[in-house]
Amino acid sequence: MPLKLPRVSRAVLLKRSPPERKPVYHDIVIEERPIPALKQGEVLVKIGAAAYNHRDLWIRKGQYPGIAFDTVLGADGAGTVVASADNNDSLLNKRVFLVPSRGWEKDPDGPETKFASLGGGNIVPIGTFSQYVKVERDQIIETPDHLDDVHIAAWPLGGVTAWRASVVNANVKKGDNVFITGIGGGVALQALQICLALGANVYVSSGNEEKIQKAVALGAKGGVNYKQGDWPTALEELLIKNGGKEARLSAVIDSGGGEIMAQVGKILKHGGKVVVYGMTASPKISFTMREVLKNQRLLGSSMGSHQDLIDATKFLAEHKIEPVVSHVLDGFEAADEGFNLVQRGDHFGKIVIKVHHDQDPNSPSKL
Repeated sequence: MPLKLPRVSRAVLLKRSPPERKPVYHDIVIEERPIPALKQGEVLVKIGAAAYNHRDLWIRKGQYPGIAFDTVLGADGAGTVVASADNNDSLLNKRVFLVPSRGWEKDPDGPETKFASLGGGNIVPIGTFSQYVKVERDQIIETPDHLDDVHIAAWPLGGVTAWRASVVNANVKKGDNVFITGIGGGVALQALQICLALGANVYVSSGNEEKIQKAVALGAKGGVNYKQGDWPTALEELLIKNGGKEARLSAVIDSGGGEIMAQVGKILKHGGKVVVYGMTASPKISFTMREVLKNQRLLGSSMGSHQDLIDATKFLAEHKIEPVVSHVLDGFEAADEGFNLVQRGDHFGKIVIKVHHDQDPNSPSKL
């Protein structure tokens, strides 16, 4: 008996905030949207879970480029293929997750065309905070068998960013000493898990001692509190304790920017790499002749390609890595709670929302 598909899909949409609201914080609403007919090469994914990224919060604050109102939010989502334009599609009934961006397929250096992420923007017209998503068949990836929808939804955007920073750019290998800043966020945690699976010795930083201890429980060798002014010295002492007087960092995976080169330069080996995928501390990084004379390298790293994500997911499956999930929210009615959690920043791992499929006769409703 053929599956009866719905004609509409409930989704979380971005709405412009009143002009008098300062600072800007755009609204979100739940609305029903018609599900368009599938075209050749398209499938319909019934979303089981979707995850938050910091970009979702920046969009609501009006701090992200290319914002489009009345569009569905969310770049990370996972579920099941329930329909296809091809009735004999091998992906029917398969569990999948969505590729979170468009414009970068496989070029090793950068996007081939204009690059954009799903959700809340004016380039890619779909978002994952929706019961159903119509998507190009070649823009989904099968979910590894060991993960449910909640945990694979926590993977795509952060996972590809962590993979490109750790593997493609830092070239982390077994036995390397790696320092990952800002542990607790999705990318930093996924970088930790990837580097540990590669056999590296990983050290972390956080402003929260509990997060450091949680990272150690996952396998980190130790950590330092960046709120303490002498944290580079504390990190050096950890390196020496575990690896001897000559122990040095091979790579730093950094989300802060600022004076990171000066802070780690003394304990970064000659030819060592500092890979920066974010600049939460400062939008500028100092690079001096001191680093040049040590052949130390500063590399920018921003998300990754479709091929990077395919490679990363194969690694995820091979090593049975389970992305860390901090909170699981129950349905779109809890969507605003997720934004509040991202704003507070005290979570350890990703914030995921489980998507329900019982229709609400009272929608649309304001959150």
